[in-house]
Amino acid sequence: MRKLLLGAAIALTATTTFAADYPAKDVQGIIQWGAGGSTDTVMRSVTPHAEKALGRDIVMTNKTGGVGAIAMKYVNAQKADGYTLLMGAENPQMYKTLGLADIDYNDMIPINVLARGVPIFVARNDAPYNNMKELVAYAKAHPGEVKTGSTGPGGLTSIVLAMLNAQANVEFTGVPYDGDGPALTALQGGAIDVMPAVLGAAIEHVKAGRMKAIGLVDVAANPLLPGVAPITEAFPGYNEFLPWGPFFGVFVKKGTPADAVAKLQAAYAEGAKSPEFLKLMKDRGFTVMGISGPEAEKFLTNYRATSSCIVHNAGFGKQDPKEFGINCSK
Repeated sequence: MRKLLLGAAIALTATTTFAADYPAKDVQGIIQWGAGGSTDTVMRSVTPHAEKALGRDIVMTNKTGGVGAIAMKYVNAQKADGYTLLMGAENPQMYKTLGLADIDYNDMIPINVLARGVPIFVARNDAPYNNMKELVAYAKAHPGEVKTGSTGPGGLTSIVLAMLNAQANVEFTGVPYDGDGPALTALQGGAIDVMPAVLGAAIEHVKAGRMKAIGLVDVAANPLLPGVAPITEAFPGYNEFLPWGPFFGVFVKKGTPADAVAKLQAAYAEGAKSPEFLKLMKDRGFTVMGISGPEAEKFLTNYRATSSCIVHNAGFGKQDPKEFGINCSK
């Protein structure tokens, strides 16, 4: 009994010491998607400000593949000590339905859901269509000839194209890329023809004349894209799904000590208030959220339900959302 009590006391002392010392070393940040994409942009813009508040460097690494599942599984395999962060987008909330992983953000601790974005369709400058009606008409006249960038089942491109297919029954040929950054580069080089992307990742390319915006996947116009109509004007059925879009957040493994979680949440809350971050988000068309705790958990649960049902109804989900307590008939 004395040995058990002594062991418990030592463990409690070690935990207390850990909490008091955290962070005692630099922190690792694992970004789900490739360099230059929207997730990478958000994380690399906010993290330097969070570092200052935390008092330690956060060393960021891009770990791509599996629609972000490789990065999530890597983080989940590390110790729950607050020294490995997952920096990701919305994709994990569909992993269970897609059969990509048996964990999602509801199985992790949200440090901060930082921002959300709006999807758009962009095309090669010389593409023979300038709006969504013209794209659909061209794709129907040339089935399978229009090449689109793909980030994998459950990636933003697959969700947006599934919505479009439900309205217009069009056939595209997908070309896989490790994120919207590489796909947008391919679009500029003519390797693909059209790409559903995040406004924040594509807007600078559009402004610079490297590609053209042909559709806004939203219910209202956006001041950053004057003259680009919301997709609901051409396809009113999209109202069933919208507004919908990506989000970006920082997470840690469940079991991470509460003190470490609190310090990380405070650091990213401070980082999300920085004028530089706020300006970049505004200029790129992102909406700042900056939520954690129960508010973030409620948002994540609702998002998982909506997106899992879209995936399931589009026919590329491997598991019925009902298995996870999600009723798509509502």
